[in-house]
Order: sequence, then structure tokens, then C-alpha cells
Amino acid sequence: MEFVTDLHLHSKYSRAVSPSMTLPFMAAWAVKKGIDVLSATDFTHPLWFKEIKALLEEDGEGVYKLKNIDNKTKFMLSTEIASIFKQGEKLRRIHNLLFAPNLEIAEKINKELIRRGCNIASDGRPIVGLSSKQLLEMALSIDKKVILIPCHVWTPHFGLYGSASGFDTIEEAFGDLSKYIYGIETGISSDPFMNWQIPELEKRAILSFSDAHSAPKMGREATVFKLPKLSYSEFGKALAMLDEESKVSHTIEFYPEEGKYHYTGHRNCGVSLSPKDVKEKGAICPVCKRKLIEGVMFRVQQVAGREVSTDEPIPQPDENGVNWIKDPKNIHPPFVKLVPLLEIVAEGLDSTTSSEKVKMLFDKLCDELGSELKVLLKTPLDDIKRVGGERVAEGVLKVRRGDISITPGFDGEYGKVAIWSASSGERASRDGSDKI
Repeated sequence: MEFVTDLHLHSKYSRAVSPSMTLPFMAAWAVKKGIDVLSATDFTHPLWFKEIKALLEEDGEGVYKLKNIDNKTKFMLSTEIASIFKQGEKLRRIHNLLFAPNLEIAEKINKELIRRGCNIASDGRPIVGLSSKQLLEMALSIDKKVILIPCHVWTPHFGLYGSASGFDTIEEAFGDLSKYIYGIETGISSDPFMNWQIPELEKRAILSFSDAHSAPKMGREATVFKLPKLSYSEFGKALAMLDEESKVSHTIEFYPEEGKYHYTGHRNCGVSLSPKDVKEKGAICPVCKRKLIEGVMFRVQQVAGREVSTDEPIPQPDENGVNWIKDPKNIHPPFVKLVPLLEIVAEGLDSTTSSEKVKMLFDKLCDELGSELKVLLKTPLDDIKRVGGERVAEGVLKVRRGDISITPGFDGEYGKVAIWSASSGERASRDGSDKI
């Protein structure tokens, strides 16, 4: 069976997160989005953890569902932890996801963090003074089934491979515990193709989740698992790439160019450079003469330690016209890059994603045709045209084919997707505030 998962989210108790990010609200949106399994998120926060225990009940090993609510969405337990520490004469700021096999283990993790002086009530994503290795060591000492996944690994200031505070290798970060790092999360500014080119990731799972701060952003990136049954153990087997029965089937990706750190540059100086530009012109800003903020594309080449390809394999369309990108080495599963349906509708109506008419048409498409992911990937265009109109159907087809234009993001400046025109593309994506 295939399960669409989004296992990196945030609750209303995290900074800059919508107050509507509650478990019932998230579950309702998961149905609309076409997501089977969500993260219960932020289990380290005391008030949120109380809500998790009050609202969820076990529905399989390491899997939970809402109590007394008719909703098919399942939950697993994960939380993001920010480690700020000094290593190798450099200040590191690394974000990691912890997955707990059950509520009892999650509670033990919380108590141990408190014992070590962490103020877990300060934010849904707490800051600890532990290194990434110390955090993993602590987690494994509590239960060997706890899983740590470095998240949005290429983000300059908060990723494992980040140019500002990260490392060049997993071993540099985790030492002799590197063998317990079964996979990484790509983050919005990179896609699996970029990560395929890192040698140490060849035998590790490459995962994509949304890191959403609001329900409409859920599922913008997702990982689809093929499992004999939904359970924490099978999830762990898939990450460890132990057998063919439990594995990552494919991932659903944001266009990485739309992430705010894809290219190298200086936002205030209006300078944006591709890796080729950096190679030719250098990494010093021609305006202010200071070092540019290195983008993810450039950083991938640094970490790879060699010239890497920027030309993706030729996409292979399926029967619905959706372009899939497959690993030429056949090591990793394929992936597809999509533009969120809300943005397609907004540009199709020449409006913004926050307008009422856009929201109403988005809801109508999801309600009548099944879910957002079904509309984007599987629904016949005639059905989309019938419900959403010719313009929206055309937009979905263009997205399926990759027939769009993107101005890459850089130095905190979000990239801009245009399906038909640059001006409407800017209007449609301007209010997407939690892209990484």
C-alpha cells in the first residue's frame, strides 16, 4: 500500500505559525490535500504534548488517529529541534527532526531535555545547546528506535550542509553515530536530483516534507511510502532501505528555484548569481564588496567535491502527462515537481492566493475531484475544466509538463513562478510566507 506522508510540520505553539494549526484542523486539510499521514509535530512543547495526548489515540504501532472524530488521517510523532553549538572553531546552527515510536518515548525525550537545561516551553521548535551528535546520542540512549533526520539540509544558516553554519559531511557532524543517520530531508531549496550527486547519500533515503507553518502549505512537499502496513517499524525499514517491501516509492517536490536560498546573492544589493556565474565572477558582491550568501546550487557543488551536473535527466511523462524524473543509476526513487494548486488557481484567475474567489474555487476542485494531489497528478483535464474552467485546466497541464518559468530565489528572496506571465506569477505567489 502507498501512503502519502508529510512528517515535518509545526503547531500553533511554534513561532510564526498560524494559530489554526491544531490537530483537527490539520487533519481536515490533510483530506483536502490528499495526505494520508501527518506529523503530530512539536511534541517537545508541554502544552502541545497535552493536546496530543488528549486528542489522539493509538491506531497501530507508532500510529495515531483523532479520538471521536470521523477523519481518516493518521499521525506519527516528530519534532524539530534546533541545536546551536560550537564545533571546530565554528558556530553551528543545525535543525534536526526526531521521530518517536510512541507517546511514552516522546515524554521521556521531553524529560531528558528538561533535565539537561532545555526550556522546551519557549517554542514548539526548542533550541538546545547540544550538538547534533549529542542530541542523537541522547535520543538513542532513551530508545534505539528513535530516528533522527537532519532537516532542510542545504539551508545556509540551519542545515547540515548549510554554507553558513553547517558541515561538509554527515560524519563530521555525527562521528561514529553516522550509521544511524538513515536519511535526510531535502528542504524547499533543493530537490532529489541535487542530492543524488552527493556520494554519502547514495545509500540513504532522500525525503521531502513541507515544514508547513499553515495548513494550506501542507503537502507542498511530501514523501510517498510503499509499506505492507502503516507502522513505525515499517517506516523505519523504509528509511534504512532494508528491503523492497518497505521503501520510499517517490517524492513530491516544490520547484527548488522557488526556495529563498537557491542561488547565490545579496538581496539588498539586487545581486543573484547561478553556480556558473559564481565560477566566472567570484563570490564577492560587485556592489558592496562583501562575500555573497552562497546558494544551495553552489553549495551542492562544494559538498560533492567535484563538478556536478545541473542538467536533470530528461523527464518521463506518465499517462496523465505528468513529468517524472528518474535516477539514471536506479538507486533512488523518482520524483515529480509541482506548483501548489492554490497558486495555479490564483494565477488562472489573475488574483492572489488569499482572495476569497481563489479559495472557493480551490475548495470546489478538491471537494468534487478528490483532493489537491489527485487534481495535480491524476484527474483528467476534462474533469478539471468542467469544475474549474478552461484556464485552470490549462494551468494544471502546463505544470504537469513543466511548461512554466521561474526566477530563482536568493539570500532570503523567494523565487517567483510564472505559469503564463511573470506579472501574474508574482501576484500569485507573493503571500507564500513560509518557504525555505
